[in-house]
Amino acid sequence: MLLDRTFTEKQNEEQFQILTSKLFPSTIFVFGSNLAGRHGAGAAKYAMQHYGAKYGVGYGLTGQAYALPTKDWDIDTLPLSAIQVFVYAFIGFARHHPELHFLITRIGCGLAGYKDLEIAPMFIGSPTNCHFYEEWKNWLPKQSVLGPSPRS
Repeated sequence: MLLDRTFTEKQNEEQFQILTSKLFPSTIFVFGSNLAGRHGAGAAKYAMQHYGAKYGVGYGLTGQAYALPTKDWDIDTLPLSAIQVFVYAFIGFARHHPELHFLITRIGCGLAGYKDLEIAPMFIGSPTNCHFYEEWKNWLPKQSVLGPSPRS
């Protein structure tokens, strides 16, 4: 376990940044976003503050982050079938960039309101440069797991 559940959220975020930058200097932080690119809360806000995600960019590579939509232009939650399309596109992007390491947050499981069991299986078959939090290890047993998510 890399993150300590007794730390405050701020301490966990600082520890998380240090660990990922040491483990993977070319880390891309993958976060759930809305298509409007309004990164005002959750992992999206964190991506903007710490990984250079640009406000107004709701999909794809932005700064040292990758916006994966879970909400639409009006900030309403997307259906699972739409999120799946974006996940497949992301997996293709990750396959074409083996030089990068993608840290995938629990997209869709925070503000979008989905359960881990609804989202995690979408990432089955992700390439080895994709790394996940331990909350998803039951669905992704062959994938790299870094530890519990900072907000668990």
